Amino acid sequence: MENLMQVLTDGIVQHETLIRLGAFLGLLILMALWQAVMPRRPPTVDGPARYRRWCSNLLLVVLSTLLVRILLPFSASALALLVETHNAALLGFSLPVLVSVLVLDLLIYLQHRLFHTVPLLWRLHKVHHSDHWLDVSTALRFHPLEILLSMLIKFAAIWLFGIPALAVILFEVILNGMALFNHANIRLPLERWWRQVVVTPDMHRIHHSVHRVEHDSNYGFNLSGWDRLFGTYVAEPVDGQLQMRIGIPEYRAGEVAVLPLLFMPFRRRRKRMS
Repeated sequence: MENLMQVLTDGIVQHETLIRLGAFLGLLILMALWQAVMPRRPPTVDGPARYRRWCSNLLLVVLSTLLVRILLPFSASALALLVETHNAALLGFSLPVLVSVLVLDLLIYLQHRLFHTVPLLWRLHKVHHSDHWLDVSTALRFHPLEILLSMLIKFAAIWLFGIPALAVILFEVILNGMALFNHANIRLPLERWWRQVVVTPDMHRIHHSVHRVEHDSNYGFNLSGWDRLFGTYVAEPVDGQLQMRIGIPEYRAGEVAVLPLLFMPFRRRRKRMS
């Protein structure tokens, strides 16, 4: 059994790029088709603006990937293999795969809260929240520096807990897929049932509300239990799912071009929503 697990791990690590890229593109296309056929809310942007926005959000992913590849000498899974090979975990032991996935999911929840709490980090994260046309492409709209910082936090967790490479890859695939899913403008059957376990689009949409009390809630990306456990869960938006306003009021005109999005954190600071 150990040999079989090792062969499986080696195969997944060896083909990590293909697996992650295939899962990402497949789910992106699936969610885009789903929201076109069964939208939860009426689309609020049409024509050239929609295509410019999609192109900009996609380009942000490309820039983020390039920045991480250029500035970091190896991937998260490569670091995990290195730590595992040399028994270099700071705690002196390595966590099992499933436990590691849960630890990484909790880490992302806590990191998300941190980016809402620390003003300097919020400057980066507001690029994501400035999108007031919430759909699957919003899951791609993160400032490259935020992605870089997120990767460094992940590196620290891998080194501290000795998280296996298999867990890192599984978590990355799950996280990317769930981000596409819970940002999509889709109508989900039995949504209340699904929400008991995972973060659904209706649950995460509340996190993008213009109201601060809703905007600072529902931080989870994968499991919905973290928000319930730590008291940050909001069940329904005060304005209702169909009437709620999305985004940051100061950017209601919309920022869709790449350069304004890249420079947004460095412009004169604007007051947070109330």
